[in-house]
Amino acid sequence: MSQWKFYGRKDQLVDLERMLARNRWFFAKVTGRRRIGKTTLIQQAMKELGNDQPVFYVQVPDSEPAGIISAVNDALETFHVPIDHHPRPNDLLQLARLLEHMAEAGYILILDEFQYFNRKGYEEFCSHLQASVDRLSSKAEQVRGGLIVLGSIHTEMMALLEDRNAPLYNRITDTIELTHLDISSILSILQDHAQPTPERLLFLWNLFEGVPKFYRDCYEQGVLASERKVLLRRIFFESSSPLRAEAENWFLRELKGRYDVVLKFVARNPGRMHKELVEAVRVASGTVDTQVGGYLKILIERFGLIERRLPVFAKPQARRGRYYVTDNFLRAWLAALSNPVSAIAFRPLDGLIDEADQRLVDIEGVALEKLVGQLYEERSRQGIGDFPITGRVQGYWDRADTEIDLVAFNEDTRSIRFGTCKRSPRKLTADINNFKQHVERFLRAFPQYRSWNHQLVGISPTLDQDQRSILINHDILPQDLKDLTEELP
Repeated sequence: MSQWKFYGRKDQLVDLERMLARNRWFFAKVTGRRRIGKTTLIQQAMKELGNDQPVFYVQVPDSEPAGIISAVNDALETFHVPIDHHPRPNDLLQLARLLEHMAEAGYILILDEFQYFNRKGYEEFCSHLQASVDRLSSKAEQVRGGLIVLGSIHTEMMALLEDRNAPLYNRITDTIELTHLDISSILSILQDHAQPTPERLLFLWNLFEGVPKFYRDCYEQGVLASERKVLLRRIFFESSSPLRAEAENWFLRELKGRYDVVLKFVARNPGRMHKELVEAVRVASGTVDTQVGGYLKILIERFGLIERRLPVFAKPQARRGRYYVTDNFLRAWLAALSNPVSAIAFRPLDGLIDEADQRLVDIEGVALEKLVGQLYEERSRQGIGDFPITGRVQGYWDRADTEIDLVAFNEDTRSIRFGTCKRSPRKLTADINNFKQHVERFLRAFPQYRSWNHQLVGISPTLDQDQRSILINHDILPQDLKDLTEELP
């Protein structure tokens, strides 16, 4: 078996290595969803630099100040920080002073889940930390250590570090944001440890998107190259399964049960509009008082768990927005896995795995559209493929039931490409006339694009020669995931 490597993150790795190589005080912010690889990125940068500075890492708990002090003291023991040089803190003022003195001693300090300091009651600590940061900044050239704060809730990190009224405003020296691995990196993982077939790519991407930790879990359990049900059993359904409680522990606990109905409905009914959501959630909750709009706002703006998408060329204030769960893993958990996993103690395991697998198949159509859009953008960014784009790839829909899965355009060449995505090639070829009618309705709604070069493309995970011939005979370019990934590194 090939050894696991560090995948992707080239630009972020360069930025972090450059920061560490300055050998002066820094105060860095690294943000991204949980499990996205923030700590691993720091470890890799230090490894590649051969950095021998002492490191102190602590994961800040969502608790009272006493709980944080306890976690810090435990971490000090774990990292063998000498007590005679760095006495253990008993309160938040002493904690801020400890961090300052450790930075002066050359430590790289890493505070994970830093957003918890935005909770009520921690204003004093932020003020103390500000004073320490200012003192360190005033003698930055003499301080070899630095502070890196990691956060998984973007809005709370912004409130702590970017709000003009916050004590730590304008103190950050470096910012790194981690998003999902790109498709090229996922293909590298599969090439090293499995077969990068279209079916496997779609199955794993629908489950894990670009979260490296989840692919590594599969690698360590020896199932990254296994067939679907074997992987599901080992990763989700056994008592020692690494992701059996992942969503509950790292996503849903933050919500404390307040937004479950809304989140589950969006996961299981992707692409619904606001009115449909309000009606469906109120029926499900059994009350007309459910604050769906307020819940959506919080899930979008504070937690980033839901996104509102607009049809291509729509104005931001348009009322045709559709709602989707942002993260593939959370959507797959809520829509396909949570119910079967919760029934392990009461029903035969094989039947539950079959049920979960079928539910995953059902939601792979939506995942395919998202995957194809990302592939178009990634290919264009790397200068490969047959259609460079000048704007984000989006879908289109209107009140006349027009529905186009993918609209890509190039303003420089005045070219526009319309795509239909179907998980089933049979459904793709059966829907040709309907697809063309939808494109014609789009052109009636946007006559300014009639003079552009129009291209129609039919996309499915795999297409055989007969299916390709049918599409070509209808002036539709056939594309499958093998076509869209073969030129990627």
